[in-house]
Amino acid sequence: MLYVERDQKGKIVAVRREADTPGMELKEAVDDEILEFLLHEKTNDSIIHILASTDVGVMRILEDLINLLVSKNIIMSTELPHDAQIKLRQRQQIRQKLGTETLIVDDII
Repeated sequence: MLYVERDQKGKIVAVRREADTPGMELKEAVDDEILEFLLHEKTNDSIIHILASTDVGVMRILEDLINLLVSKNIIMSTELPHDAQIKLRQRQQIRQKLGTETLIVDDII
């Protein structure tokens, strides 16, 4: 989630991770208005930042997809590169330690 600042005409003039001024609007990181603002600003750093902020969500989707494919015997986890197997196993163990009732904020966003 990101905070946007608008001018008097309602046009986005700034995008921030935290609300540092009153009245900032909370928006999804991947939002058409935000992407349009960043493309017009031509700031690669800002676009890279937005892309990176969605990486956690994409990682969770990939984990779930891999688990689904393995559980349906479409692929075997041993078919994945060794480093990927290790990282996925580590993340799975961490999630198990957190427990199924624990919500991670990034899982919701």
